[in-house]
Amino acid sequence: MKVAVTAMAEDLDGSVDRVFGRAKCFLISDSEGGTVEVIKNVQSVNAAQGAGIQAARQVADQKVDVLLTGNVGPNAFRALEAAGIKVYQFESDIATGRDALRAWKEGRLQEVKSPTAEGHGF
Repeated sequence: MKVAVTAMAEDLDGSVDRVFGRAKCFLISDSEGGTVEVIKNVQSVNAAQGAGIQAARQVADQKVDVLLTGNVGPNAFRALEAAGIKVYQFESDIATGRDALRAWKEGRLQEVKSPTAEGHGF
């Protein structure tokens, strides 16, 4: 199972990013946190609009099963849902990618069934 974590740093011990669409990068790992692939989110970070949809496409292209993030907007959520990617939300107690993976594996993260943030068009 492939798990993506929104991150500000390019390793599991770096800070998580609490915003999905404009996250600096995605750390993609197996569910055990063994190998980590870094996908930079450069195009979406600088996008005037549509960042969430572009980011969702990037994650889906990596065949990710689960996304761990702080917040996800409505367009991104719909795109992730359409790709069959389950979204789990972390709170402020999660500081690093490793913390996020551990919390998810321990069942401490809540799966979200709808967007957790408003889109920029609202």
